[in-house]
Amino acid sequence: MSPVCVVDDDRAMCELIEAALQPLGLTVFTFTRPEPALEHVRNHEVSVVLTDVRMPGMSGIELCERVHALRPGLPVVVLTGFGSMDTAVEAIRAGAYDFLSKPVELDALEIAVQRAVRHSRLAAELRRLRAQAGLDDSVRIIGKSPAFRRLVDLLPKAARSDMSVLIQGETGTGKEVLARALHELSPRKGAPFVAVNCSAIPESLVESELFGHVKGAFTSASGRRAGLFAQAGEGTLFLDEVGELSSHIQPKLLRAIQEHTVRPVGSDQEHEVRCRVLSATNVDLKRAVADGTFRSDLYYRLAVIKLEVPPLRDRAGDILELAQHFIRRAAERLDRPEVEDMSTETARLLLSYPWPGNVRELENAMERAVAMTDGSTLLPTDLPEEMVGTEASPVADTGLVSLAELEWAHIQRVLAATGGNKKAAAEILGLDRRTLYRKLEREQEP
Repeated sequence: MSPVCVVDDDRAMCELIEAALQPLGLTVFTFTRPEPALEHVRNHEVSVVLTDVRMPGMSGIELCERVHALRPGLPVVVLTGFGSMDTAVEAIRAGAYDFLSKPVELDALEIAVQRAVRHSRLAAELRRLRAQAGLDDSVRIIGKSPAFRRLVDLLPKAARSDMSVLIQGETGTGKEVLARALHELSPRKGAPFVAVNCSAIPESLVESELFGHVKGAFTSASGRRAGLFAQAGEGTLFLDEVGELSSHIQPKLLRAIQEHTVRPVGSDQEHEVRCRVLSATNVDLKRAVADGTFRSDLYYRLAVIKLEVPPLRDRAGDILELAQHFIRRAAERLDRPEVEDMSTETARLLLSYPWPGNVRELENAMERAVAMTDGSTLLPTDLPEEMVGTEASPVADTGLVSLAELEWAHIQRVLAATGGNKKAAAEILGLDRRTLYRKLEREQEP
C-alpha cells in the first residue's frame, strides 16, 4: 500500500481526506502541524504529501520546499483556499507536483493523488534503473506534466527492450536526451552511444559515414574507415533527423537493420553489426510514407516502438521546473553562484511565452538571463527581447488570478487545442470525463 501524508491544521479536513483516500487502497497519515509531518517524511517511506497552504508556524509552501530538499523526487500536492497566480507560481517554484483549490472536489482530489502515487512509483523505478546503470546527472529527465508523464511511463519498458525506437517531436524538444537515457537505462549501457545528425551529412558521404569504406573506394579514400554501425559495436546508434535520408540510402539502411550486416563502400564483403538503432525525426514520417518520400518498410522497422515527445507549449506544468534547472546549471558554468531564482513577473512571462524553439529555446533563454543579470534574481529585463514583448495570456495576467480562473483558462486552452474534443481534453488534463463535464457545466451556469 502507498503511504500518503496529509497535513492540514483543520482536523475535520484531515478526516475528510483520509476517508476519501482510504478506499483507494492508500495508507493515510494525518498531521495538524507541518513539523511532525516533515519528521515523518524524514524517517519513513512516503509516496505523496498533501498539504494545506495557510497553517500556523510553517506554511505549506515552506513545507513543500523542505520536503523537496529532503526528498527531491517526492510529489507534494498543495491545497489552498487563497487562490492567486502568485500562490500558484510560488507552489510550482517550491517544487509542488500539483495544486488544487479549496473547497476541493473529492473526485478531483482522488485523481490528483492517484496520479502523484503513479509518479512516485515511476520515479522510484527510474532511480533504481539509473543506479543500476550508473547514470549520471548529465542525462536528466525533467517533467511531471500529464503530457510528459505519459512519455516517461514508457521509458523503463522501452529501455529494457532491444527493439528499434523512433522518437518523434518538434525541433528542440530533447529527443537526443531521451535517446541517451534509453541507452543508459538499457543492458547496453557499458557499450558506446554513437549519435549522428543525418541532415548534417552531405548526401554523397552518408553511405560511407554509416557503413564505412575501403581504401580506394573513392578519390579521397586513402585508407579503410569503419562506419558508424561498426563504431557503435554492441552499443547504440542514434540516427537523428532520420527523415532527411535520401531514397538512395533508405533501402541500404533497411537491410543493415533487418539483416544486422553492412557492406562498406567499395567492398564486396558484408560485416555483421550488433548495435541497437534508435532514431528521431521532427517530421511526420507517416505522412512522408503516404507522400512516397519515405519507405514504409523502413518506417515500420524503425518504429517498432514509437515515442512522441510533446512540445513545451503542451507542458506548461514543466516550464518553471526546467527553467530553474537551467538557471542552476548556467550559474555553475558561468561562475555566477549568486544567481538562484527568478521574480514572479519573470515566471509569468515564461508561462505565457509560446516557446516555438521548445526546451532548447528555454535553456538558451535562461543561460542568456544568467549571463545578463546584475542581481541574484532574474528579472524580465534579463530575458530576450522577443519574450518580454509577448502578449500575456489569460493564465499570465499581471493581476491576481484565482486558481479557479487559472484552471478554467487552462481548460479552455486545452479544448481549443483539441478542437473541442472533450475526451481528448480530459486525457490531456488528467481528468475523467465526468469531472470535466461538471466543470464545464459549472462555468456555463448563469
